[in-house]
Parts: sequence; structure tokens; C-alpha cells
Amino acid sequence: QVQLVQSGGGLVQPGGSLRLSCAASGRIFVITTMGWYRQAPGKERELVASITSSSSTNYADSVKGRFTISRDNAKNTVYLQLNSLEPEDTAVYYCNVLENGRYYWGQGTQVTVSS
Repeated sequence: QVQLVQSGGGLVQPGGSLRLSCAASGRIFVITTMGWYRQAPGKERELVASITSSSSTNYADSVKGRFTISRDNAKNTVYLQLNSLEPEDTAVYYCNVLENGRYYWGQGTQVTVSS
């Protein structure tokens, strides 16, 4: 079993920045893909960014050039740097990892972009 603990998030003004972290612990054999999803009120959960074990990245069009995903394999941690935040980025952000063929989710963290 793998546990994911998220940190970061909060309230930020438009144009501001935040950094989210997600640390995996427990019975870990191999983590392949790590990613971040978000869910805004009344909307479906959507992929924000993902990163493979070889550090190949993928981003939603809406965040390209503003968000950066990275990972520290030694710490089993994935990060999401959010820059140039917009009110439309307001959502609960969830990390997700694929470990030994199973997907695991973080507890979610609120990001609110408002003046």
C-alpha cells in the first residue's frame, strides 16, 4: 500500500505563484508515472500535468508555459510549480502516482486564485 501526502496550496492573487508537493511512502517497489489533476466546482477532474520515470512531461494546454512538473525519485516526491496563476486555476489539486500497476491519489489541496 502506498500513501500520498500533499502539501502547499492556499490563496494567491492573480499573477502569483504556488508550489505543490506530493510525497509517496509505504510499500513502494517502483513508481512510474506521477501526475497532478484538478477539479473545479461543478466540473470534472482533469489532468494538469504528468511526468514519467524518465522525466518526460505532459501538460494540459491551459497550463503550458505557466506550470512546471518535476520529481525527485530519491524522495518519491512530485512537485508542481504554478506561476502566473489565473482565477480559472482555482480548484482542488490532486496528485496521482502509478506504482506497480496501481494508481494512488493524494488527499487533495485547495488552490484559490482571487484578488
